[in-house]
Amino acid sequence: MLTEEDKKNILNLVLSVISDITDKKYQERIWIRREGPEIDDFIEACCVFFSDCDPMLEKYRDFRITDSQYKILKNFRDRFKTFSNKYDFAEEFIDTPEWDEIREMAKEVLKAFNYKKIN
Repeated sequence: MLTEEDKKNILNLVLSVISDITDKKYQERIWIRREGPEIDDFIEACCVFFSDCDPMLEKYRDFRITDSQYKILKNFRDRFKTFSNKYDFAEEFIDTPEWDEIREMAKEVLKAFNYKKIN
């Protein structure tokens, strides 16, 4: 059974990954050039995102997610899933219009949740 703190942490982790998806400079520095200090890549971001987001969406009300937030997050999740099934490495897509669209959708999710990443 998840505590309220667990649910808050899961939601924050999902939103943190989405925040990384909005940040092209982060992706170039970490996902492509691997300049750290963070250790991350596109595949890891996908694994973390889907493993936490999918179960959260199934019980979104338990996570205090509103219907409108759910719709935006679910739409992003579905679009990102389709996208992530096509690529393995950021170098393959970082400069594509399709990735720009994903990044813009991610920004809309963060806006819906009024989320600002704390470094």
